[in-house]
Amino acid sequence: MSKHGRVSLVVLAAGMGSRYGGLKQMDSFGPNGETIIDYSLFDAHRAGFNHVVFIIREYFADKFKEAFDPKLKGLMDVDYVYQELENIPHAYYPFPVERDRPWGTAHAVWVAHSAVKGPFGVINADDYYGPESYKTLYDFLVSKGEKEEYGVVGYRLSNTLSEHGTVNRGVCQGDENGYLVNIEECKQIGRGDDGVISFPGDDGATRILPEDTPVSMNMWGFFPSYFRYFEEQFDDFLKDYGQELKSEYYIPTLVDYLIKTDKRQTKILHCDAEWFGVTYREDKEFVSARLNTLLDEGVYPFHLWGEKRSEK
Repeated sequence: MSKHGRVSLVVLAAGMGSRYGGLKQMDSFGPNGETIIDYSLFDAHRAGFNHVVFIIREYFADKFKEAFDPKLKGLMDVDYVYQELENIPHAYYPFPVERDRPWGTAHAVWVAHSAVKGPFGVINADDYYGPESYKTLYDFLVSKGEKEEYGVVGYRLSNTLSEHGTVNRGVCQGDENGYLVNIEECKQIGRGDDGVISFPGDDGATRILPEDTPVSMNMWGFFPSYFRYFEEQFDDFLKDYGQELKSEYYIPTLVDYLIKTDKRQTKILHCDAEWFGVTYREDKEFVSARLNTLLDEGVYPFHLWGEKRSEK
């Protein structure tokens, strides 16, 4: 155990990959069959994280354990927690019998409460965040001590654009001290022929965004107080949206509530790391090629976990 005790990484991996056409969390992208999660955990371990909590569905738990237990043994403590529809904070809630999906990312983080007892980071399973981001997040978490501020990694917008079309991004708006004031969901962001990044505003006018605009890619830093805040708010969410078949409670919704009610501040953690993600099957070729380039540049070893671990 490090001098900072247990610092956890919560990996949101319960999605079923409907747009991808399968469990993209388990798909191979590296030269030895590595998943994106493999690279995330490698970077997290190098940064100092010593505990990982996989948020998954119970029906594919065996696949996860078979894939990650041998690699992580002796390197990181591992827990598996199931995000299921009925796994909610309080008494039974009569949700529609037709509903089959859990309650969104804020709920996914909450189900980790049984395994997480200290500071923790949160990431998506199918996103590549880059080594610098984990170091930025880890250093923030272990520096807080008794001052439990939350954190969101703010990526440089220009590092998250796609060559294949426009993107939607959560643009982080901060105050003069670097604390998050609001996350604005901006749609159809792209770089024009003139090289300028912009998107169409609600009024139809073009809105220009600077290259270094911080955007959230769902990489957060929290403390166990998060679980209490979620429980306090989730009942209201269920009263308003619990009868809908696809309603979801998202992390930014809870964070926004905490900011607006002065319950908890969230620091924007600026990061110049490269980000890329996998949404569609067509994204696989680009991601695999980019990871191979990072191997050639020496960012990662060819056998990520050592030759013996990689072969298991």
